[in-house]
Amino acid sequence: MLRLSSSTSTEDPEHHCGPAEQQVDGTGSMDHSKHSQYSSADKKDSGNTGGGSVLNGHFEGMVKGELRSSAAPAPGAESGSHRAAASVMESWKEERTRSVEDNEMSLPSLAAAYTTILRGLGEDPQRQGLLKTPWRAATAMQFFTKGYQEKIIDVLNDAIFDEDHDEMVIVKDIDMFSMCEHHLVPIFGRVHIGYLPNKRVLGLSKLARIVEIYSRRLQVQERLTKQIAVAITEALQPTGVGVVIEATHMCMVMRGVQKMNSKTVTSTMLGVFREDPKTRDEFLTLIRS
Repeated sequence: MLRLSSSTSTEDPEHHCGPAEQQVDGTGSMDHSKHSQYSSADKKDSGNTGGGSVLNGHFEGMVKGELRSSAAPAPGAESGSHRAAASVMESWKEERTRSVEDNEMSLPSLAAAYTTILRGLGEDPQRQGLLKTPWRAATAMQFFTKGYQEKIIDVLNDAIFDEDHDEMVIVKDIDMFSMCEHHLVPIFGRVHIGYLPNKRVLGLSKLARIVEIYSRRLQVQERLTKQIAVAITEALQPTGVGVVIEATHMCMVMRGVQKMNSKTVTSTMLGVFREDPKTRDEFLTLIRS
């Protein structure tokens, strides 16, 4: 039986997603560089094959162990999608890079930076309407990027359940707000997620939480799409995962080409969603309905 959930009743526009990962209206090339704030401990963890280190904010030891036990075919027999998925998982290693204590310590310097920006714009930071603006802007920016304070393992620790269910699960129309890392202006839209369970299911609200963690960072839409898909794959080891994001980029609406009605659609398909056109088409049809 298909399990279908929608976070809103908003009607979906048509999708034009291809079989794997497709960008209809680009906002920048995929950024595959690692986060500049990785600690030396993170680098050590990335080479650790035991339990305890974190992959993309998840359970690296568990995931690698399961991948070893399930990836038994000969080296030459491994499918292209399996190689691609393994490469993706190696590319998105992230630890929590900011704590609540960091927020408190950095707030004064961040507010001072906004004061400098106001002066650079020709404004007077001492006039009545702007007296508290640097502080407000600093706290707002910390909220917009609060995903840096969270790890997926903290969210999913008690929400993965053993369940003999192998039909598609979809949660669509998940509201998403993010910040363009190129211009520091908003990206907003909707996320659609589907997966085929492999004896384990995830609490439905946790899919929205995964979106929140990765979207509340400085992002490009292409990377955000892939991070969500890989996070679900690492946590559940499902048969397949599909993620589609439709978003409006204010860097294209408020500045630059100023195209008011432009939308960007990106998709990431892993496992059977990538390999089986019928499964992929079922997912894309259902998120349009």
